[in-house]
Amino acid sequence: MAVALPRGHLLGRRHVFDGKVYSAPLKGSGPQLQLYVHHGVFKSVGLTNPDGSVKIPRTWDEVTSAAQTITKKSGGKSYGFGFGNADGIGVLAWWLDLFVRGAGAPGGAPTVPGTGMDYRVGKWTFGTDRAYADFLELFVEWKKRGFFHPNSVSLSDEAARAFFERGKFGMTVGGVWNQPEWTQHKFTDYSLVTLPSPTATPKGFYYADPVGNGTFAAVSAKSKKAHEGFQWLDALTSPAAGRRWVEDLNGVSAHPADNDPDGIDSKPFAAFIGMTRQVLRGPVPLVRNPELAGVAPGVPKPDISDVVTGVYTGQIKDVQGALSGLADKKFQLLSDAVAAVAEQGKKVSTSDYVFADWDPTKPYTTKKKA
Repeated sequence: MAVALPRGHLLGRRHVFDGKVYSAPLKGSGPQLQLYVHHGVFKSVGLTNPDGSVKIPRTWDEVTSAAQTITKKSGGKSYGFGFGNADGIGVLAWWLDLFVRGAGAPGGAPTVPGTGMDYRVGKWTFGTDRAYADFLELFVEWKKRGFFHPNSVSLSDEAARAFFERGKFGMTVGGVWNQPEWTQHKFTDYSLVTLPSPTATPKGFYYADPVGNGTFAAVSAKSKKAHEGFQWLDALTSPAAGRRWVEDLNGVSAHPADNDPDGIDSKPFAAFIGMTRQVLRGPVPLVRNPELAGVAPGVPKPDISDVVTGVYTGQIKDVQGALSGLADKKFQLLSDAVAAVAEQGKKVSTSDYVFADWDPTKPYTTKKKA
């Protein structure tokens, strides 16, 4: 699928030109975040199954119990959890995002502008969906009980990866981007799980749009070698190229058939590829109404990562108030951005972000406006 792309607008990994979406994707979508579990740390404190394998925590209670066991039984050598928040990249929002999605909050808590909305109602539900406050209450309890490595706030994300590799803590939250460095260091003694939830079965998923994960290459419409360029693009975005992308441990392919864990030497990466079943197709407002392409809401300050950090450090006492206030501010910024585009004569409304018929447990097909 190769296209010549005129000047257009990029929003949310989609390329929209004159009301049409163009995409020549290579990368597909896997769960953005995972809970990483250090086998050596778990085994050292007896967190194992009868067959000697590591007992992987999958619920909030199991994660809490594992962190408590590690912290109490390691003799000060390890903590239950750790992270690195010194870089200002929103690491603590990753924890909130991972845990509340499993609890059934489909918007999660991503830090990318314009995302994190619950499309069932077309709003950010930080203050109305109890999963957010419930997890932050648990998060603070973990800190009070000493489950986190005490230097977590001052560590960089890179340092936190090194600390996890060395067994300084038993669990951390991150993405597949952690794996190349660990693989380079020949560290493979870990597992990963996504969407830990309050219940045995997660109530939510990660959601991907059907357009594909971005267009990374293009051919000029004025090129004298357009035919050759299109052939190159077709090869680069083919199923064969997608499988090589997966086998080389780069990520998920846009072609679902390529995402077979069999044949992948790295067990952790194979586990990640197998998690594509935890990703469902979700609503895409821009597909339903392409005129939303010009809507670019501002980013509030503080945003969700700042709120989570403030709650963790104790600077924010009124958690519910902070969550509700942020949700209202984000919706107001969206409303203002929509109004600005409407003033240009575009037929847009905040109702374009409402998908009342969406069941977050099932794949959704977005239809264009009639």
